[in-house]
Amino acid sequence: MALKILIAEIGDNTPSVCAREILNKEPQFTIAAIAKCIFEAREKAERTRPNMICLDYEIQQIDYAPHLRKLTPLAIPILIFSPLEKNGAKIALDALARGAMDFVVKPRGRDATIERDFIDKIRAASKSKIGQIATDKSPKLSAIAAQSSFARKIIAIGASTGGTEALKEVLIRIPKNSPGIVIVQHMPANFTGPFAQRLNSLCQISVKEAKDGDEVLPSQALIAPGDRHMLLRKSASRYFVEIVSGEKVSGHRPSVDALFYSVAQNAGANAVGAILTGMGGDGARGLLKMREAGAKTVAQDEKTCVVFGMPKVAIELGAVDKIAPLEALAAAALQFASEV
Repeated sequence: MALKILIAEIGDNTPSVCAREILNKEPQFTIAAIAKCIFEAREKAERTRPNMICLDYEIQQIDYAPHLRKLTPLAIPILIFSPLEKNGAKIALDALARGAMDFVVKPRGRDATIERDFIDKIRAASKSKIGQIATDKSPKLSAIAAQSSFARKIIAIGASTGGTEALKEVLIRIPKNSPGIVIVQHMPANFTGPFAQRLNSLCQISVKEAKDGDEVLPSQALIAPGDRHMLLRKSASRYFVEIVSGEKVSGHRPSVDALFYSVAQNAGANAVGAILTGMGGDGARGLLKMREAGAKTVAQDEKTCVVFGMPKVAIELGAVDKIAPLEALAAAALQFASEV
């Protein structure tokens, strides 16, 4: 059965690359309606009940908030398709924080790779879930941290679709005394810096976009820069990250698999791996390598995932020691770190 998509074209009437132009070529999608303003989008969404809403913007630096506030009560997944330039990273992150499932940076001309990414994200978003994070009933993280020495421990985390908010929910629960954390979130270049800054303002630990040669330190999280792989390296008893370009791994750059493979090789049983919401399977095989090297591993459960793709593949491969809801994932990772 074809997926019904509602397209809201906000801004210029002649966008450079429009969503309906791409979707009209795909037989698995049906355009349920096209709206020219947010009020029309709300009315047509209520009437047609599409599988998802695509907000196709052609205005840079637009305030998404009023638009999303009109649409999020419908509990229909929302994908942003927009030329996110200049202040685009902040705009996109605000949209995600206010209820959008994901975003795609539209090209100024034809770009087969971006168009395929758009189609894949439309498909994933249409099947995604919208839910609330439950209250964390796990052991107090501060108590776990207080009784543990994390100087030689590493927590490696991978995420994709839905991961920006999932990572926030994990990291805000991490107390100051924690292992060093390395993270890959699928995100374009120039977006990971603002994302790290936002998390840093919310968390007890420090969060920063990684630079080549950064040491992995306790009470700090390093986020792989967009369009670059981040690898873990070891020198004596200290860990560092290497930031490299190179080919895509498992279809992505940065790749969760690339990070996890390097963690398995260089940290072994001193590591904990966590795989969060995301479409596809990036990170699943790397997590298996980590587990085979002696690391403990945890995956986000299906109920709290926006897209149960990456964790599902990891579970099916036998790469996961524990499955946990998002609100309990930080506690599970810290508990494992205190044991390894």
